[in-house]
Amino acid sequence: MNRVLVAEKLAQAGLDQMTAAGLDVDVQLGLSPDQLLDAVVGAKALIIRSATTVTAEVLAAGTDLVVVGRAGIGLDNVDVAAATERGVMVVNAPQSNILSAAEQAMALLLAQARNIPQAHAALVAGKWERSKWEGVELHGKTLGVIGLGRVGALVAQRALAFGMRLVAYDPFVSADRARHMGVELMDLEQVMAESDFITIHLPKNAETTGLIGAEMLARAKPGLRVINTARGGIVDESALADAIRSGHIQGAGLDVFAKEPTTESPLFELSSVVVAPHLGASTVEAQDKAGVTIAEMVILALKGDFVPFAVNVAANDVSETVRPFMGLAEQLGRFLADLNEGHAEVLEIEYQGGLAGSGTGILTLSVLKGLLGATTDEPVSYVNAPQLAAARGLEVRETSTITAHDYVNLITVRCGDHSVAGTLTGTRTEPHFVMVDGYSVEVPPAPHMIVVRNDDRPGMIGTVGTVVGTAGVSISSMAVGPSPTTSTALMVLSVDQRLGDDALARLRASDGIIGVHLVEV
Repeated sequence: MNRVLVAEKLAQAGLDQMTAAGLDVDVQLGLSPDQLLDAVVGAKALIIRSATTVTAEVLAAGTDLVVVGRAGIGLDNVDVAAATERGVMVVNAPQSNILSAAEQAMALLLAQARNIPQAHAALVAGKWERSKWEGVELHGKTLGVIGLGRVGALVAQRALAFGMRLVAYDPFVSADRARHMGVELMDLEQVMAESDFITIHLPKNAETTGLIGAEMLARAKPGLRVINTARGGIVDESALADAIRSGHIQGAGLDVFAKEPTTESPLFELSSVVVAPHLGASTVEAQDKAGVTIAEMVILALKGDFVPFAVNVAANDVSETVRPFMGLAEQLGRFLADLNEGHAEVLEIEYQGGLAGSGTGILTLSVLKGLLGATTDEPVSYVNAPQLAAARGLEVRETSTITAHDYVNLITVRCGDHSVAGTLTGTRTEPHFVMVDGYSVEVPPAPHMIVVRNDDRPGMIGTVGTVVGTAGVSISSMAVGPSPTTSTALMVLSVDQRLGDDALARLRASDGIIGVHLVEV
């Protein structure tokens, strides 16, 4: 009988479902890391939530593992790469909490508009303060939705029922889709300037960290109220507190914080702020959905059936020629997402050399996974990437040719006005980007990168190096490619940390600099 090790509390409905399917459900809660290594031996499936870490060591001990299931969305506590290498499927429950998260945003929106927590606290403390806690109606107000993924779309749908006007910022959503939702697309500055409330539903990455900071808040409509149920750190808490104290921002409703768990924030002392300890997914229904969904995925995986919420692929399902390129393909997608700061209708992927005809479908999924994962708050997997692309109106076109002029194998991706190409080089088959926007460069991917387009004249490398160095950022590698047809050049730098906003502004304002992009791969 297939044994399923359940290492954390799971909804009873999920446990019953697996038992009914003939699985041996072995519930062992509160295991230490050492105890987990012993308990996973002989298990065909391992189910966890957020408290258990599935390391490469755990996967090595679980020699019989077919699938690891995370009863929730995040996968930070699972070594997915090690699982893929061992041919172990990893599954999650990506849709289990989207409704609960949307309702939490609406709850904070209403609580912020009507001062409900503050009035409650005053009343139970013996104070009858009707005039002090006067609120505002949602009807007729403008709600700015920052991020129109699944949660953002659900919030927009509910806000329409309150009679709110909806505007939104999401550079990766087509105007047609927004109109269908009853939403008017704008740039972020315009959303801030026109909204009475904003609600944030973005992924947290290099581009969105600190996105709602002092500068953006200063551009906001006076009296704006900020709701964040997405990720802590997207809103600069200190800047928000200062803006509320000054009276420019009316208040905020926050479910997430830059540091969690936390019991200290400059926002906690402000009476017009409503906070909660990351309760977006904390509903009975969300937990039940997660338990039932993960049970269904485990049953399918152990039966060898199609698993819709698999986030990786078994290593033995990919050819030896293609497998080493999966990581590079995903990095190319992420790189392109940061270059292409807006919605594009077509993604072109070209395979050249020995890759052509070797089952490149998984590489196309890898590119999509990287591209979409950098631009949405929704979990993106090899399975759901095509559906998410279709929902965003993104057409994917593939071409292959066995001829590669300069490299044995080459992957080129194009979207909007930008393109990037990469290959594997050397005896250790290390990934390298070899072309960006038509410029020949050769640089290895890095977590933090800067792409600079500039006039092709002496002194430009020094200009860029001085700005970056003065900011205390170290350059680990640099590639420079001149244009064969124009008097411009492109620099691609790998750096040890993200370039700060002030340094970025100085670089963009430097003489001879045409454009600058920060890229995180």
